[in-house]
Amino acid sequence: MRQIPVDMTGTTVMVAQPPQLKMRDKKHGVVAVDPETNGSLMTVDVLFVANGNAEVITVTVPEADISGELTTGTPVALTGLVARPWENEFNGQKRHGISFRAAAVTSLAG
Repeated sequence: MRQIPVDMTGTTVMVAQPPQLKMRDKKHGVVAVDPETNGSLMTVDVLFVANGNAEVITVTVPEADISGELTTGTPVALTGLVARPWENEFNGQKRHGISFRAAAVTSLAG
């Protein structure tokens, strides 16, 4: 799958919603896992501010690579952030978008 590195130069990033387990199957309570490490994956909603624009994005990160207390408003660093375009078809409906994945999320709070 194609991955596009995200340039973090000149950006401000803060937690919009604290980390939550990423669910592979919400109906059956199946947690998503990293295929390489078999560790649980988390999602963190962050406010991404760059060039005078702000947007909330959801970032997937391995649970083991979340550092510090991540509460709403906490400034964070996203290490190794990449964007991944995706497309699928469900019940004849085509859907597409961009997902974000980081190698680590680290609190910058003092």
